[in-house]
Amino acid sequence: MTTMENPKQQDPQTEEKRSQTVDTIQQLGQTTTPASNESNIYCMSIIGQVEGHLVLPPQNKTTKYEHLIPQLVAAEQNQKIEGVLIILNTVGGDVEAGLAIAEMIATLSKPTVALVLGGGHSIGVPIAVSASYSFIAETATMTIHPIRLNGLVIGVPQTFEYLDKMQERVIRFITGHSNVSEEKLKELMFKTGELTRDIGTTVIGVDAVKHGLIDAIGGLGDALRELNRRIEEKRATLNPGGMVQ
Repeated sequence: MTTMENPKQQDPQTEEKRSQTVDTIQQLGQTTTPASNESNIYCMSIIGQVEGHLVLPPQNKTTKYEHLIPQLVAAEQNQKIEGVLIILNTVGGDVEAGLAIAEMIATLSKPTVALVLGGGHSIGVPIAVSASYSFIAETATMTIHPIRLNGLVIGVPQTFEYLDKMQERVIRFITGHSNVSEEKLKELMFKTGELTRDIGTTVIGVDAVKHGLIDAIGGLGDALRELNRRIEEKRATLNPGGMVQ
């Protein structure tokens, strides 16, 4: 007696692999992780709000910094990964978490290129400029404003001194990793009358390049070309003359 297999039944290994992929997409926003990526370029996306030490409401679209940091460590350690592409479409978020991500990107030994799509607001600005080279889409925007506190604030001089020191950390990082001057950045940051109920400035793609925040206008193809060019340059530096080692 012959029996026919149910066409709807899946191979257990295929089903497990699909389940792992879905979990990775839901948890990290990635289809692959650096350890199993067959490409020599690792793409890391920072979408929505950067979530720091406090868990945000479930309806918020967030990128958790405890997910990004291990990915960057894995990309740095993986010899097959030769470059990192950072895709940004973020409204900002936790300042210390954003600075931690930016510092890790800036200290990678491999070429990095950032691409701002849609928006790279608030703490997204330091993350965008932390890469070796940065692009911004023509229609994308970046909001530059002072650091703000929410929740319970203790009204003592030390609180304002701490806030001022944190503000200086952000300003120093942005000016140290981009071509914008400190005077221009502070002018944009403390401008009044442009943002509703707040101070700061929203700059569109072309203006971000003009002010020196971002290196160039471009899209995905431009970002990948620049990253591949930098990868080839590093290969040539590590292996001068093209000799096989």
